[in-house]
Amino acid sequence: MASTPDELTINYNEGGVDVVKELDKRILSKGAWTTIIFRYQEWDNAKQAYGKDKYSIRRYQKRSGEYQQKSKFNISSPDQARQLIAALQEWVDEAE
Repeated sequence: MASTPDELTINYNEGGVDVVKELDKRILSKGAWTTIIFRYQEWDNAKQAYGKDKYSIRRYQKRSGEYQQKSKFNISSPDQARQLIAALQEWVDEAE
């Protein structure tokens, strides 16, 4: 388990294969509750290659000195990512 946000990862290895490969992450907030957005790829056994980039927003809670994942939202496509960006940009612009 991770004791700092920098140690948190979504890398996952199964049978010597990196099934989930983290490409990048941005820590959005730190503290007892930490929010991180990850950029990652998943291994496709049929193609013997990694798929397209995906994104995941995850929330972690620190308890007894260790971070535990409490929730996640996976952004499943570039189109969905663009829609999310557009909605947030519009709302932020309106609020300013």
